[in-house]
Amino acid sequence: MEITGKSVNGVEVVFVSGRLDAYNSNLVEGKFNEIIDSGKIQIVADLSGVDYISSSGLRVMLASLKKLNKMGGTLKLSGLQQYVLEVFEIAGFTPLFQIYDSQEDAIASF
Repeated sequence: MEITGKSVNGVEVVFVSGRLDAYNSNLVEGKFNEIIDSGKIQIVADLSGVDYISSSGLRVMLASLKKLNKMGGTLKLSGLQQYVLEVFEIAGFTPLFQIYDSQEDAIASF
């Protein structure tokens, strides 16, 4: 699991790679909370490096989205691999998130 971040035009981009499961989801949640608690409320989660996501990973994404929505911000997703996208679809999460093919498209949408 690797989590890196950068700021692009006032948008925080979090790149996640590896498995987003019960073992690693707390690391991702911690990174999102750190960013949100610092007052940054426009976030793109680049999941192009995620090859597996479990219900724990979905929970982190949903909790972060809800927290941001309460603050007037949002979490947009980019680069979902087919398997990960299917998990979001099966869970009924695709209508909740703005999902983009690329990180650049997600950033430009703000």
